Amino acid sequence: MSEIYPLLRQAIEAEQPVATATLIVVPEGGPPLQAGAKLLVWPDGQTQGALGDAQLDAQARADALNLLEQGQTRTLEYDISSGAQVQVFIESFVPVPTLFVVGAVHIAIALVSLAKVLGFRTVVIDAREAFATAERFPHADELVTAWPDDALEGRLTRSSYVAVLTHDPKLDDPALRVTLNSAARYVGALGSPSTHERRLERLRADGLSEAQLARIHGPIGLSIGARTPDEIALSILAEIIQVKRKT
Repeated sequence: MSEIYPLLRQAIEAEQPVATATLIVVPEGGPPLQAGAKLLVWPDGQTQGALGDAQLDAQARADALNLLEQGQTRTLEYDISSGAQVQVFIESFVPVPTLFVVGAVHIAIALVSLAKVLGFRTVVIDAREAFATAERFPHADELVTAWPDDALEGRLTRSSYVAVLTHDPKLDDPALRVTLNSAARYVGALGSPSTHERRLERLRADGLSEAQLARIHGPIGLSIGARTPDEIALSILAEIIQVKRKT
């Protein structure tokens, strides 16, 4: 079991989802199982460790994957092959979802506010210091005054969501190139259908594949007839939640 804790720590520090299944109740006079035995379960189904019974391992693994997907923690009871009943505590370690907003525009102010209400960590990125200020974004967790590609490089994980809002190819395109080469779960870009088509042509010319381009939600947000910055922010966040729940 000694290898479980370093692996768990590595996953948490790398912001990778992982679950632990711990045997907490073993009946007296039952099979030789050890309370405290642990099984580590990753989202792709890989495991490390064991609970002491092959059937129990398989059942706990299946339930851990289910709970991990929902970000839930629960104590479950199992009937094992000997007929005895045991209890297993399954704990999900899911990174806090982070919304990276590229472009400190009016829509971004409303988007960050709504995202905070729904439990997202928020990062606002804009190379223009006059826009990315604490006065305009007092509710943001982090303000980054840097070019988007530099600010995003190496930071995007499966728990990352990226909304590109500058409407300026000089800023949008580099941000999208980095994002589309990352594990980010969502990427959306502001702009009309014609603007988005021109954007796709530029990115194709830069060597991005059709599979990568298909990841972009553009025009960004669900089609709800949004017009004001607040309404557009709502449509973006609704689309992000839709993607978050489906994947």
